[in-house]
Amino acid sequence: MGKRVNFRNWALGAAMLLCVLGCATAQESAAVVLDRVVAVVNNRAILGSDVTDALHLSVLEPRRRDEEDPNATWALEQLISRTLIQQQIRQEDVGATQPAEKDIQARLAELRKELPVCVRVHCATDAGWKAFLEAHDLTEKQVEDYIRRRLEMLAFIETRFRQGIRISQEDIEAYYRDSLLPQYAKGETAPPLGDVAPRIEEILLQQQVSALFSAWLENLRKQGDVEIVDPALEPAAAKANVSGGAR
Repeated sequence: MGKRVNFRNWALGAAMLLCVLGCATAQESAAVVLDRVVAVVNNRAILGSDVTDALHLSVLEPRRRDEEDPNATWALEQLISRTLIQQQIRQEDVGATQPAEKDIQARLAELRKELPVCVRVHCATDAGWKAFLEAHDLTEKQVEDYIRRRLEMLAFIETRFRQGIRISQEDIEAYYRDSLLPQYAKGETAPPLGDVAPRIEEILLQQQVSALFSAWLENLRKQGDVEIVDPALEPAAAKANVSGGAR
């Protein structure tokens, strides 16, 4: 039996080979754009072009005004999480999470009408949408693929973590008393508990699902084989740990 090829070494070697070929070709043409491996997640390479695409697509993510614009490190972290989740979906063979085309188109129409950055440039019109895509170096296929992945992952999270969670009446009453009522100033009339109970239940469900999912994803990353090849894309905390250990 031949020696087993380590994918990470192969990926890095392939990237180096591309450089060698590119450098040779560059003598004939200076307009050569090379890609590179920036991270490896369980033998799956993430490329520099993937990070660039993720940054372009980040315009579709709603953000608060006080949030900083996404950077390459943020984009890589998103890609690592997404890769881990998608690998788990494939491993568990969750076919039911595949979104229908009509759902993708419905979400696309909703995004064009409601996303603030889209509303400002009239994305609901064909001309506005085309201009928006060009301004952010995106294609409609990239946006549809982005929506498809999001719907797939949301369905997986819903199926895997929401089932079995039960919100008690005591929990609903506690949220109403401790979280909702204090939001109303003196003299303002708060809605009756009975009117807002379904919404409170949904909020509490989402909080529990989010907590379970975050813990699961963190554990998945710890158990997986994740290596950031480009040191410039390491999160600040990881860089600080490396610096502290080097003293």
